[in-house]
Amino acid sequence: MAIYIDPPIWRSRGRLWSHVISDVSFAELHGFAARLGAPGRAFERDHYDIPSEAYAEAVRLGAHEVSCQELLGLLRSSGLRRPKFARGPARP
Repeated sequence: MAIYIDPPIWRSRGRLWSHVISDVSFAELHGFAARLGAPGRAFERDHYDIPSEAYAEAVRLGAHEVSCQELLGLLRSSGLRRPKFARGPARP
């Protein structure tokens, strides 16, 4: 399993959040999120937003703890990165 989680340092809606990714497939990521009990609405393009209260459980279930920079690098190198805003001309 290749699931990764960054520290819960992202502040939003009065809470702290982590990002959970897979460097293998979205199917693996969605399966992990289901075991964690994350709702579908927590999925954002290429990762799940996980509240700090679920961090320890995600690690217990097998997520590898990495820094924010490492997580982004893993996501990019996997080819699964889906940026919010694409650069360059629109593609048909």
